[in-house]
Amino acid sequence: MTDSKDNLLYYGDNLDILRRYVKDETVDLVYLDPPFNSNANYNVLFAEKDGSKAASQIQAFSDTWTWTQESESTFAEMVTTGGRVSDCLQAFRTFLGECDMLAYLVMMAPRLVELRRVMKPTANIYLHCDPAASHYLKMLMDAVFGAEHFGNEIVWQRTNAKGLAFTRFARNHDIILRFTKSSKSSWNPSYTEHDPEYLAKFYRFTEPETGRRYRLDNLANPNKNRPNLTYEFLGVTRVWRWTKERMQKAYDDGLVIQNKPGSVPALKRYLDEQEGTPVGDIWVDILPVQAQAAERLGYPTQKPQALLERIILASSNPGDVVLDPFCGCGTTIAAAQTLGRRWMGIDITHLAITLIKQRLKDSFGIKQVGRPAPSEKSEITKVGEAQVKYGAAIDRHFHVLGEPTSEPDAEALAVSDPYQFQWWALGLVGARPVEQKKGADKGIDGRIVFQGDKQGSFESVILSVKAGKTGAAHVRDLKGVLDREKAAIGVLISMQEPTAPMKTEAVTAGFYESALWGKKYPRLQLVTVGQLLEGRQIEMPPIKQVNATFKSAPKSTKNYSEQNELDI
Repeated sequence: MTDSKDNLLYYGDNLDILRRYVKDETVDLVYLDPPFNSNANYNVLFAEKDGSKAASQIQAFSDTWTWTQESESTFAEMVTTGGRVSDCLQAFRTFLGECDMLAYLVMMAPRLVELRRVMKPTANIYLHCDPAASHYLKMLMDAVFGAEHFGNEIVWQRTNAKGLAFTRFARNHDIILRFTKSSKSSWNPSYTEHDPEYLAKFYRFTEPETGRRYRLDNLANPNKNRPNLTYEFLGVTRVWRWTKERMQKAYDDGLVIQNKPGSVPALKRYLDEQEGTPVGDIWVDILPVQAQAAERLGYPTQKPQALLERIILASSNPGDVVLDPFCGCGTTIAAAQTLGRRWMGIDITHLAITLIKQRLKDSFGIKQVGRPAPSEKSEITKVGEAQVKYGAAIDRHFHVLGEPTSEPDAEALAVSDPYQFQWWALGLVGARPVEQKKGADKGIDGRIVFQGDKQGSFESVILSVKAGKTGAAHVRDLKGVLDREKAAIGVLISMQEPTAPMKTEAVTAGFYESALWGKKYPRLQLVTVGQLLEGRQIEMPPIKQVNATFKSAPKSTKNYSEQNELDI
């Protein structure tokens, strides 16, 4: 079991991770945006230029939404435990039959049960889902958490209605279901800025000496039968809200004014003392991630960080632990890090893990380190004005669990899942995976882009990953791809040590010479997984000038002055 004091990123199936590593009642807030169907798979990071999905990634997840023997086994496991979840799943099967939707609900059931186990009594859970599945998921969550612990059904307008809908109204919203572990859940009221029309109508006055905007409020008591509060003040007799002493004190402080003799005194209500408009359960003020947004990372279902910040601010406090078991490109993690919360993220692809690691580095300058021994203390530093105001100590590093850390681990991954091995190996050098179209020439598994000698020009490093036996023929093939693609550098990543003929073949490729950096780099390089695990990197010009390999996440610059303040 893991210590929730660490920031943790897990590679693996979240059900297995939750059961093996996460202790009971250690999490303060859960947010999850589980994939709904294979046509909109959250793990497909990189599509072809023509819009087609990456075949290998679809293959990796194609059974998630189909009724299979594994679905049947999970269903039997959940039903035989009895209780409300068992009753709910049996009712679903009777109503739906063995369809894709039932497979999805059966996949979600044990995960929700485990998430409830790891939640503290004060914890909240937010499940982000498609309206096509939200009603089924709400019933399932009623069974897991209890209908009495239902908090909200939030409607988030993710886009404006577009196009002509000839058979239905345009679909432009998601559903976010909020449940609590108990009646003692954490809650911080949320507010947005007042509507400008409301301000213009009600806050019509401004103090010349201070510039403070205010409105006038009635001081009369609605209860007319209050003899003790009936008195004359500034020549006006009324049943007042306050005692005469309190009224006089407010008048002396300049808070009670009389516009003219004989008029009823009124109370100043300053705009800067008002909390704003309470946030309701229909959210139209947070835009989706736009095509040109700085935070856009190319992830098809990426959610705006402002959405997660609102959730985290409302249902957790500085230093709390936030868990996202389907963490994708890491928006929940980035929001938690920004707001001074600790975090745990889980994802089943090395593509997502690599993207999150890059995002944490770009946005916060924090790095991955090895898993600490139980006796070691985490290196904690207060960073940034926002975190200092929150009073939260933020980890300057994080740990990744489930990734290969040795050559035997890498060999095991290569045998069990070649695609994941390839993505993991490319992640060691910061390369973006490349998917080939059907019938296209093979030979490129990944690519890195760096600044060329001329302003605005870019060069490529192409990579080939081999888990099995390698020989000189593989080097010759890569040299041919290198020439065909007119790439600057080619790299062959292998499990095995290169043979003498492979090294000779690589030398014949010559050098790439960078006038900008005044240095020569071997044009064809042979690198082993063992060398990469020891810290070796590709010999090439620096890539920090461009973000064409992975789109760089913007540096975190947000500054929150109060717990319930959110700039959206």
